[in-house]
Amino acid sequence: MTSTGVDPGRRRRPLITAAAVAVVVLVIDQVTKHLAVSRLSDGDVVHVVWTLQWNLAFNSGMAFGKAGGLGPIIGIAALVVAGVVLGAARKSPDLWVTVAAGLVAGGAIGNVIDRLFRGEAWMRGAVVDFIDFQWFPIFNVADIGVDVGAGLFILWSLTRGRKKQDDVA
Repeated sequence: MTSTGVDPGRRRRPLITAAAVAVVVLVIDQVTKHLAVSRLSDGDVVHVVWTLQWNLAFNSGMAFGKAGGLGPIIGIAALVVAGVVLGAARKSPDLWVTVAAGLVAGGAIGNVIDRLFRGEAWMRGAVVDFIDFQWFPIFNVADIGVDVGAGLFILWSLTRGRKKQDDVA
């Protein structure tokens, strides 16, 4: 216990949990991207089920291929977002926030790694995308982490607001 009456280990647990989730997302993302590049570089498209296929694409912009060429700005913004959400997780005892922060941070860092190491200049690399439904833009595991994490943040904020209203009434 500290002089504030808060156990320091208790404050670190959410950050450790968020970091662990981020590492899991990051590892799965990088392994699947490596497999996609190594197995689909020859232009093959692999049909999986229904409209789902593995189809290698490289994105130098952001979501839906917008803002091509702004890789350095997008990469720095992604790192800032990862830091902010991990900071939020550190301060929140809520498991939803912790998991959401880990998903967003892991996804953001996964795509930043591509920008750093899959190009010819600093932050000028392209993000590897390979999950293709054919009726939606091609994406990757990092994108799933960011989107699911953002969705959890939204659900948490909606349920938290309702909970506070119930407490007041």
